[in-house]
Amino acid sequence: MSTARDLNVLDNPIWNSLLTRHARFAQGGELARRFDPEIGPLAGMKDENAAAYEALGKLLAPGEAVALFLGLPPAPPAGWEILLHKSGDQMVFQDETITYDQNLPIEPLGSADVPEMLELTSLTNPGPFRRRTIELGDFIGIHEGGRLAAMAGERLALGKFREVSGVCTHPDFRGRGYAQALVAAVANSILNRGETPMLHVYSDNLSAIRVYEALGFTLRRRFEFAFIAAPERQS
Repeated sequence: MSTARDLNVLDNPIWNSLLTRHARFAQGGELARRFDPEIGPLAGMKDENAAAYEALGKLLAPGEAVALFLGLPPAPPAGWEILLHKSGDQMVFQDETITYDQNLPIEPLGSADVPEMLELTSLTNPGPFRRRTIELGDFIGIHEGGRLAAMAGERLALGKFREVSGVCTHPDFRGRGYAQALVAAVANSILNRGETPMLHVYSDNLSAIRVYEALGFTLRRRFEFAFIAAPERQS
């Protein structure tokens, strides 16, 4: 069971992941960091202030966009463009066990599966997924009829927590419980390593939230998810 002190690391999850367990994928310094762009567009700041935005801007090409998890609505300096702003929920699994249908043909996904994974995530938009995102953790999926029907995996890693991410199902295969089983299988693997599963989901994605709640995930806090583009001309 996670303590309040353990949970504090989740208040700035992207930053803390880039600062610690995923530091090898990080670009940046003391005020702002981002993942290598081939990994994904996630970025974090120690605090949201003008100096941090200036530091972040120096890591980006003019007009390049990154995704941020913020405690308050985004308020970037002049020149930055907010492309997307939505409320999101952070959910944490705090039970000791999780069950799922182990009869489903769940299999590990590797580098050879990346083209299919990119195609599926492009179609379903579960969140940013790029060519090297698979390096962040273990990914699993279900193939049906020679196609990747559904997938899920791991993204942020910080403290004793691992994020379940990349959860998506091809429209042709929805309603079969694949997403729920894959999330449970990823969470179970995280638990078996002595870590705690957590995830992020848009607050208005009620169907996904119901699935996560049924598995035992509970709301911890709400974030402001923002996708923002750097100034076209940077100082």
